[in-house]
Amino acid sequence: MSARARLVPAVVLLAACAAAGPAVAQNKTGTSLGQFLQIEPGARIAAMGNAGATLGDGLQAVYFNPAAIGLLETFDVDFTHAEWFAGIAYDHIAAGMPLGKWGRGYTSITSLNSGEIDVRTVDQPLGTGERYTVSDLALALGWGFEVTDRVAAGVQVNVLQERIWHSTASTFTFNIGTLYRAAPNGLRIGASLTNFGTDASFTGRDLAITYDNDPNRTGDNGTLPGDRSTGDYPVPMMFRLGASMPYRFGNDWKALVACDAAHPSDDSESLSLGGELQYRNLVALRGGYQNLFLEDAEMGLTLGAGFRGRLESVNYRLDYGWADQGRLEGTHRITLGVTFQ
Repeated sequence: MSARARLVPAVVLLAACAAAGPAVAQNKTGTSLGQFLQIEPGARIAAMGNAGATLGDGLQAVYFNPAAIGLLETFDVDFTHAEWFAGIAYDHIAAGMPLGKWGRGYTSITSLNSGEIDVRTVDQPLGTGERYTVSDLALALGWGFEVTDRVAAGVQVNVLQERIWHSTASTFTFNIGTLYRAAPNGLRIGASLTNFGTDASFTGRDLAITYDNDPNRTGDNGTLPGDRSTGDYPVPMMFRLGASMPYRFGNDWKALVACDAAHPSDDSESLSLGGELQYRNLVALRGGYQNLFLEDAEMGLTLGAGFRGRLESVNYRLDYGWADQGRLEGTHRITLGVTFQ
C-alpha cells in the first residue's frame, strides 16, 4: 500500500476524533472520588499528549486501554515517578507477562502521597502541633488476549482506597477495552471504558462527634456519640476512542501520530493529539497537546524523549515526559522499563 493510501484512513479517523471534541457535556468537576486515577502514569504517552488508546506496544498503554495487555509478548516491568503539584509524590509500578494459551496477565500498584501537613484550626491557625497526610492507593489485576491476529481485548479490576488522616473511603472499579489493527504496521483503532465502578463514602474516627439531643433540656446526656455522614461519591469514569498511524522513513527513522477523544463522567469532553519520531528504535522525541476543547482548561503542550538499550539479557528503556499545567506550571514524569527475554 502506498504512503498516500495509508494516509487517507488516518486523516478520516483523526477528523472524526476532532469532531467529537467540541461536543457539549455537563461539567461535574470535583464531584467524584479517586481523582488520582486520572493521573496518567507513563512518561512516554504523557509526552504524546496522553493520546494512548491505541498505543498497545507496552505496559504504559494499559492505563488508557486494557486491550494492550493482550499484545504483551515478554515479561515486562515499568516504574514511574512523577513530581506532582505542591510536592505531592506519585508512583506507579506495573508488570505484565504471557500466560501461554491463557492469554496475558497484568498487575500494577499506584500510590499518591501528600507528605505531612500541619493540622490547623480556627482557634489555632498556626498549627496544633499535630500533622496529617493524604494518601491514595490503587491495586490492579488485568487479563488480555488476542481475539484474532488483528483484534485484542482486555479487562482489568482495580481496588482503590483514599485516606485523609484517620478517615478512609474504598471501592473497586473495572476497565475494559478493545484494539483493532488494520495491519501489523498500519492503522490502529481503539476504544476503552475505564473506572466503571461503585460509589463510596468516607468512614473513620475523624468523623466521630458528640452532640446534645435536646439542648433545651437540663439533666440529660449532652455528649451523645455520633458520626458525620459524608454521602456517597462516584468514581471518575472515562470513555476513550482513538486512532493512530505509524510511518517509516527508510530503514532508520519511523514516526507515529495518535489522536484520542475522551468523554469523562465528571468533566467536559476533550481531544488529545500526540506524535513520536524514533531513530533506529534507540532514541525518540515526542510532543503533543492534551485536553483540547476542555472547558476552562489550562493544561496543553506536552514534550518528552526516550532512550532504549540492552544490558546482557535485559532490554531497558528510559522515558521522560513534561506537561504544561498552566498557572500550576509543569509536571514531570520519569519511567524506567525493563524487559526480560
